[in-house]
Amino acid sequence: MVSIAIDGPSGAGKSTLARRLAAELGYVYVDTGAMYRSIGLYTLRAGADCGSEAAVAALLPQISLSLEYQDGAQHILLNGEDVSDAVRTPEVSMAASAVSAHPPVRAFLLETQRELARRQNVLMDGRDIGTVILPNAQVKIFLTASPEERARRRFEELKARGEAVTYEQVLEDVVQRDYNDTHREAAPLKAAPDAVTVDTTGLTFDESFEALLRVIRARVEA
Repeated sequence: MVSIAIDGPSGAGKSTLARRLAAELGYVYVDTGAMYRSIGLYTLRAGADCGSEAAVAALLPQISLSLEYQDGAQHILLNGEDVSDAVRTPEVSMAASAVSAHPPVRAFLLETQRELARRQNVLMDGRDIGTVILPNAQVKIFLTASPEERARRRFEELKARGEAVTYEQVLEDVVQRDYNDTHREAAPLKAAPDAVTVDTTGLTFDESFEALLRVIRARVEA
């Protein structure tokens, strides 16, 4: 089985690009971020403190996550409920950042993610795929862009969905998320030593897609 790991900060376009790349290559796309977001959403709904490891760990036995594919798109199910849209709000994004710092949460999801890669060719994106989840992945990419560029993209996405946010708020969230992800003790965000860094600042979606596809094909077809 071939595994492709794409890591990078919030708003780098990992999920959107990964979906298209997986479709192009005929691989199964695994959105690990949606898994952490689902746990963040459940924690918020339970009224628990996302920053408390003990509080979040106590909720894990109540959580069942599964992935379904409908018309080629991945849907995340939280205890049977499709929460694919509900997990995309700024509030849930920050909750996901908080709960993902807790080792029990990462352990809860680790084996599920690795099992997916054992059974099929996968393209998996997240923040510690190449460093922790799939350290033996044949292709590792660290996808990034400037905070301002990532905030602009996220702002346009949220505005198109009717979210009442300002660019300044989104930029602040992006910067805070970067800090949280790079400074957490459990599997902090960083590029794997053998990862190829791709900076998409100033690139269009199609240009970014072609840049990533070149990197993948150079390694998979070599």
